[in-house]
Amino acid sequence: MRKEQWSSGEPAGKGLTMANTLAPSVPTRKPLGETELLWMMAMLMALNAFGIDAILPALDALSGDLAVSGNDRQFVIGVYLLTGGIGSLVPGALADRFGRRPILLGAIAVYIILSILSALAPAYETLIAVRAAQGLFAAAIIALPPAIIRDRVGGDKMARMMSIIFVIFLMVPAVAPTIGEAILRLGGWRAIFGFMALLGVVMATWVFIRLPESLTPDNVQPILPRTIAANMTRALSTPSIAGYVIGSALVFGALFGFINSSQQLITQTFGAGEAFPLIFGICAGSMALASWSNSRIVERFGARRVSHTALFAFIIVSAAQVMIAFQPEESLWQFVPLMAINMALLGFIGSNFGAIAMNPFFAIAGAASSAHGFVRMTTAALLGGTIGYAYDGTARPLALALLMSGLACLVLVLLSEKGKLFGPSDAEAMIGGRS
Repeated sequence: MRKEQWSSGEPAGKGLTMANTLAPSVPTRKPLGETELLWMMAMLMALNAFGIDAILPALDALSGDLAVSGNDRQFVIGVYLLTGGIGSLVPGALADRFGRRPILLGAIAVYIILSILSALAPAYETLIAVRAAQGLFAAAIIALPPAIIRDRVGGDKMARMMSIIFVIFLMVPAVAPTIGEAILRLGGWRAIFGFMALLGVVMATWVFIRLPESLTPDNVQPILPRTIAANMTRALSTPSIAGYVIGSALVFGALFGFINSSQQLITQTFGAGEAFPLIFGICAGSMALASWSNSRIVERFGARRVSHTALFAFIIVSAAQVMIAFQPEESLWQFVPLMAINMALLGFIGSNFGAIAMNPFFAIAGAASSAHGFVRMTTAALLGGTIGYAYDGTARPLALALLMSGLACLVLVLLSEKGKLFGPSDAEAMIGGRS
């Protein structure tokens, strides 16, 4: 009943009527279907990703224009990721009280304003301050889509839907550097931030017109510090969940390390500056392909089996990256295939780990999503910034970080699963009477 009420966009009993009272939806001509929902959630998350990846090709021009030296240019990316993680603590609790729609629309509005201010920034210090604020408020754009999906489904089906969302979402990092490069050539690096604002307007309009409220009255949580703290503590302290949250933070921290240093790695270490958008697109595209594959298999094999297998493969490939990175002359075409494979494996790890971590928390989906997002993003941003800043003209710091994060993630997952990996899917567990 919950699914039909939520997806119809029409009052159908107490639940949806009260949800509409929480945050009135603009009447729509037809119900929001699953396909449109998936595209909307993906493009919301992609709006955030565009704010990171589109600026990568412009780092040289930006650093020259604003007199930035060395690895300091990475702060344009790193500070956005870090404050995005910190900001993840707030929107979930607000969305559990006031509804998903108003918090989401407010976050997009601030994103638009701060994109414009970034385009107008007169100095590097000003730009960093604005980017820090933008990451803080944009956290809702990342934190709320999983909660909206969790309002509707759970278990391996949520993992499948999140995988589809990641397929669409990851198309943007694959093409964002190319778009950023084109805008850079036409209007300079400031025009990239202007384009971000334009995309924000498009997404705000779409959400306002089409997205109904998904929070039902029985799941409304009061804005009380004790309640919020209790919900978030529960979401993070459940032993079977904590390893997945922290483990995914570590492996994605290594990915953030690549994102932070990718422009320098590809243009300086491997001397392939003109091919940067293509190379970055290949790596990001591999994640999209993996997420699509995951959406096809996860309900059959289960999120645990798929993600645990991918984690072991990630460790093996990372070990190969370390071996090659410590050779005297690592080439671009040794680095790119292995990096693309590991990013593809992250496509199998990320959405499945996220679904496993969210599954027990239907009643507090917003708070759980925020708490998990805070740990993942903050840890990953700090780790990624450290890895990126350790760039020494080679791929060695990145390769070592990938291997170490994979091994640490495995240990954490083993602790969460009490030493037993490759567990059954939700459907199998229910048949076996274990859920």
